[in-house]
Order: sequence, then structure tokens, then C-alpha cells
Amino acid sequence: MHRRHLQEIPDSGSNVSTSFTWGWDLSKTSELLSGMGVSVLKDKLGNENTPQDLLVCVSPPAKRQKVKEKEFLIARRPRQLRLAATGISWDTLPDELLLGIFSYLSLTDLLKVSQVCQRWHRLSTDESLWQSLDLAGKNLLPGVIGHLLPLGVIAFRCPRSCIGDPLFKNNRPLRLKHMDLSSCIIKVTDLQSILGKCYCLQNLSLEGLQLSEDIMKDIAQNPSLVRLNLSGCSGFSADALETMLKSCPRLEELNLAWCDFTAEHVQAAVNHIPITVTKLNLSGYRQNLLMSDVKTLLERCSGLVHLDLSDSVMLKPECFQYFCQLNYLEHLGLSRCYQIPPAALLELGEIATLKTLQVFGIVTSSSLQLLKATLPHIKINCSHFTPIARPTVGCKKNEEIWGIRCRLCLKNPGGF
Repeated sequence: MHRRHLQEIPDSGSNVSTSFTWGWDLSKTSELLSGMGVSVLKDKLGNENTPQDLLVCVSPPAKRQKVKEKEFLIARRPRQLRLAATGISWDTLPDELLLGIFSYLSLTDLLKVSQVCQRWHRLSTDESLWQSLDLAGKNLLPGVIGHLLPLGVIAFRCPRSCIGDPLFKNNRPLRLKHMDLSSCIIKVTDLQSILGKCYCLQNLSLEGLQLSEDIMKDIAQNPSLVRLNLSGCSGFSADALETMLKSCPRLEELNLAWCDFTAEHVQAAVNHIPITVTKLNLSGYRQNLLMSDVKTLLERCSGLVHLDLSDSVMLKPECFQYFCQLNYLEHLGLSRCYQIPPAALLELGEIATLKTLQVFGIVTSSSLQLLKATLPHIKINCSHFTPIARPTVGCKKNEEIWGIRCRLCLKNPGGF
């Protein structure tokens, strides 16, 4: 059998590091496979799927070498002894076992082992290894996205990155269900080429990006959308917004704050936001959001739990009667709605379900203390930012995307 030399198989998810040559003493087989986790897999795979060499019972050696906590070394023997010994080649390991080993590799190491041979390339690109990918804050050269996303990525976290042309090699749809491209630097045409291949998105964040009419159509081809964050977006018409909202009947969280909206955009949003929405951020529209709009919105979306209408200077205390009609309202944002006097906020205490209230900018420090004392069951001004439809909430070290922690990521700065 042709014997090949393997320099190193790094294991980012384990405290075991191996460095060895092909063909080793059979007396070390049991101990080595135990360090690789084969003893656990043997019970599950059985004799049918596992090579007989892996299941051979080996009597323990007279003296066992001491196994360090973070290192496992195999002493090299003279070439003649190595050739004469009966060993196990990596070629005899089943695909399931190699996939299990590869599942512990980092993104960088997984790309490296894909260059070893054709079999390892095939296994290292198996979709089971690429379900979650984090490239946040990276400089992605042209072709990188087009190579990685088709490998079977389901959750893709890539905020604050500079994304080059994807350069997809075919027109096959992507498997993406959760994608965060917030605050990326990307051309509209490149963003369109990515979204044009997405049909099963459930969570999508494009916060702060320049969009287009075609991109809104691409978003509309994902009827399973549950959370959509378009905060700060621009570049699309009121008609495109209306078409998109009509095509997403399952939306539960929607963030349309501070978009480049005209009064027509606001009207389209108010009249066509799906009634399934329970969390809505429609803040930042100052004079474009009128009292009549609020009335229409709340009559349609009576199941709202979290509502943020901050920075809408046309709102007056008269709108409180509509808030009181929401039987499930728990969180309300009215910051910088300057026509609402602090004394009028006491009326909100009549909403039995209300838990938090954000009223930054319309109450002084002394008024705030009085308001808290009068409404002790409501937390007031406890958060400056809304979490509605946002993929990552909390501290800066939080690298999750809607509660999903991506396994493959680049820890080192820079990009590729």
C-alpha cells in the first residue's frame, strides 16, 4: 500500500493535537483512536460501516506513554520497522469518521485540508460542515462569496464587511435562511446577485444599505420571512415597498426605522404591513407619520407587542386611546415625540400589559423620577436602542445571529 506522510491535522475544537506518519505500531492503534473519538463512534457505527482494522481488539502495551492534557505525541520509528508494521491508513477511514474529524476544524484549516487530495476536497466541502459562517468585518475579495455560500451555508453573518463581486459559477439557489449584511460596503448589483439566489430566507438584515427596485423584488420572493430589518435603507419606491410587504404574509418582526421615506412610503407601510407583525419599528418619520396613520396602523395590527414610533413629532396625546386598544402591548417607544407633554404620559399607566416605556427627550430628570414613582410597574428609559428584527443584540462580543452561533469564522483580522 502506498504510504503518504501527513504533516498535521489541527483540531480547533479539541485539546488533542496529533503529528504522525502513515504506518504506526498496532499497539498504538487503540490509544490513538481513543484520542480521536473512535471509541465513541464505534458503538454507533457498528461493524457494518466501520473497517475491520478499526475494530480489532488490541491488548494494552506493557507501558503506556504519558498522555499530556493538550498534546498527544507518537514517537517515530526507524523506516524499516514502520514499513514492516501493520498499520491503518487514512484511506481506510469511512467518510462519516473523517467528516466528524473535519467538523472540529476552523475555517482556515478546513480550507487547507481541502487541498490535500480529491477525497478530502469532496468531504471538506460537504454541506454539513458549512451550515453557519461568520465573516463579520472582513475584506472579502471578488469570488469569495460565490465560492463559500453555495457550499450549503444556512446562517451567514457578515456585517460591517467589504464584499467584492460574488462571481457565482452557476444559477442554483442558495440554502440561506438567516443572513445579516448590515452596514456592509457592497455594490447594489452585487447585493442583487446574492439576494436573487435566495428563496427560503426567514431572517434578513440589510440595515443601512442602498437597495433598488429589483432588490425589493428579490426580498419578496421569500414568503417565509419572519424577521426583516431594513432600518436606514434607501433606493426603492413606495410601490416596491408595498409589493414586498404584500409578499411576506408571515412577518412577525419588521424594522423600517429611519429609511429614506416620503409621505407615500409611510402610507404604503401603514396600509400594507402584515397583520401578523407583533414587533414594529416605524420611528424616525417626524412630520410624515400623522395621527391618522397611527389610527389606521393600530386598527390593522391589533396584535402588536412591541411598538416604536420615536421621532414622530406629529403625534399628540390623542393617540393614547389607540394604544389602550392594543391588548398585548408590552413595549412602547415615544422618544422625542415633542408634542406629547410629560404629564400626559401618566395615561399610559392604564395599559395593563405595558412593561417598558422609552420617552427620551420629552421628560426632564425631575419629571422622570416622578414618572417612575407614579408608574412603578413600568420600566422607563431602560434602553436606548430597539432590538426589533436586529440579528445581534447586547454586548459587542456577542457574535450570534438571531440566537444562532456560527461555527466557522475568521478570528484573525483582515480578510481573504
